[in-house]
Amino acid sequence: MAFPERFSNLPEYAFPRLRALLTGIEPDLKPGQQPVVMTIGEPRHPMPPFVAEVMAENIGAFAKYPPNEGSPELLGAISDWLGRRYGLDVAPGRIMALNGTREGLFNAGLALCPEQKNGQRPVVLVPNPFYQVYAVAAAAVHAEPLFVPATPDTGNLPDYAGLPPEMLDRVALAYLCSPANPQGAVADRDYLQTLVALAERHDFLILADECYSEIWRDTPPPGALAVATEMGHPDRVVMFNSLSKRSNLPGLRSGFVAGGVDQIAQLRRLRSYAGAPLSLPAQAVSQAAWRDEAHVTASRALYQQKYQIADRVLGNVPGYRPVQGGFFLWLPVDDGEAAARKLWARAGIQVLPGAYLSREVDGFNPGAGFIRVALVDAPDATEAALIRLRDVLYDDEEAFGKG
Repeated sequence: MAFPERFSNLPEYAFPRLRALLTGIEPDLKPGQQPVVMTIGEPRHPMPPFVAEVMAENIGAFAKYPPNEGSPELLGAISDWLGRRYGLDVAPGRIMALNGTREGLFNAGLALCPEQKNGQRPVVLVPNPFYQVYAVAAAAVHAEPLFVPATPDTGNLPDYAGLPPEMLDRVALAYLCSPANPQGAVADRDYLQTLVALAERHDFLILADECYSEIWRDTPPPGALAVATEMGHPDRVVMFNSLSKRSNLPGLRSGFVAGGVDQIAQLRRLRSYAGAPLSLPAQAVSQAAWRDEAHVTASRALYQQKYQIADRVLGNVPGYRPVQGGFFLWLPVDDGEAAARKLWARAGIQVLPGAYLSREVDGFNPGAGFIRVALVDAPDATEAALIRLRDVLYDDEEAFGKG
């Protein structure tokens, strides 16, 4: 059976491509050095201390079918967190628990993208580079993905407001990730206000991927749903968040989506037919995690420490931009694939070529001149790895302003 044509233009996923790129290279490690993997966004900070206890207390609930949308207790905990974090009053009926944000970001395309917009094929706006599920969701509903560059020239955020009005009139959905994966940029309140006004003017939904919202340098990033609510347009935003990054629980596969009553009703309806709800023990752990901030504060302090390490080790590299949120460095190089091979061969460090997270449009791939580096390990290990990386990729005097 042939692969559906609408998926035929999807490139191979990033990590199989990286394995192929590095095949046959034997790292030249110095005595005592170990290979370092800085490719995947998998937090390695401690889990919240209560996880095992809460799971054990609820272990018998594996014998029960869980509610599709999430237990009342979990939805209440998420609603309360939205109130504490953003000052929002979001009723549990406007929230649905997810198996991580990827499920919701994909299913939002299925549930919320119309077959036509103003009599034409709908357009889905995608920042470029981007989390690859956005493009798969657009392909699944036969929408036209429009990859909008998010480069240093645009503050590493997509300039959706700069698109032609006739194109914006075809837009059904617009994905936005803030703090951005991979660049670490944060959409400020002015940016979000402009985007919400644009969505209201051209009648489209904003799908706000905010799974890195609790990892930030100085100030908590504003939320798109909060800004839209302040502007009187709460139904313009559907927001997504999870415990993977916030609580160092990627294996729990627990997140949520919140938005307008109609949008969440559509997502719940799709889930009732095609989704897989979280087990009740996982929901109990999730409820406890959303109600606790102490473990989040401790984890954030470690990331902020690593921001300072990165600034100190790499701050003199031309084009280096300090991370504002999230846990990825987006480092400039001549060629991302060549840099990844060089780092693996000379230092035993694995990083992800930026081109694997981007799409080439009109001969330009905005990620080709970058690598993504995950700051997920302990501070000491991160510093040692970044020094090795610097010495391999940026070892000439001119690169550090000493020439």
